[in-house]
Order: sequence, then C-alpha cells, then structure tokens
Amino acid sequence: MDELVAQVNHDEPPPQSNNSRGWVEVIAGSMFSGKSEELIRRLRRAKIARQKVQVFKPKIDARFSDHHIVSHSEMRHESANVRTAADIRSLVEDGTEVVGIDEGQFFDNELVLWQMSSLVAVCV
Repeated sequence: MDELVAQVNHDEPPPQSNNSRGWVEVIAGSMFSGKSEELIRRLRRAKIARQKVQVFKPKIDARFSDHHIVSHSEMRHESANVRTAADIRSLVEDGTEVVGIDEGQFFDNELVLWQMSSLVAVCV
C-alpha cells in the first residue's frame, strides 16, 4: 500500500490520491461502546449520498438477527451473512462504493490484504 491514512472520529474521508484505490476505516472500541451503531450511522450517510453500499457480517454472529447488523440500541441495517473474507470479496458487486463489515475480528487475515477501489468500513 503506497500510503496509510489513519482516521479517528472524522466525518471527512482521507485525502484522495490520483489512483482509484479506496481506504479502510476501522471502528474500534470496548464492548458496548457504540461500534455497530457508528457503523450503521456511516452506512446510512453513504446511502443518503446515493452511494452503493453492501454490508456483511460473520455467519456465526446470529445474536440479534440473521440478516441485519444490530446495535445494542436496536439500530439495524440489512446485511449478508458470510463465513470468510474470501466470501465477502466474491460477493462485492461492481459499482459498490462502500463495503461495511461488522464484527471484523471473526474473519481471517485475508480481510486486511485487499486493495479495493471503495471505502471499506470495518467494525471490530
């Protein structure tokens, strides 16, 4: 990766370079700190901006819903269940601008090896 840009609680994306690579935003924190809620908020903003969004969560996380990521405050967003990071990669459709991944810690290391042309927001 040519450049790594860290972003902490900013609403503006990192500066764009001349190439078409995307970036990764990691939402991290302790349990019950609002990580899933923040991911859902960002996904909703992307949809309002008419960006094509796809959301994934690990198949093993069926605590609240089979087809939604759900925050402890009951905010929810539709998602697809997948077993591996490779499954996510194969399901990302052409034209997708934002990929949301909840509970990223449950995926294998392939998750961090992508070079995509979209924003990938990972909640861990």
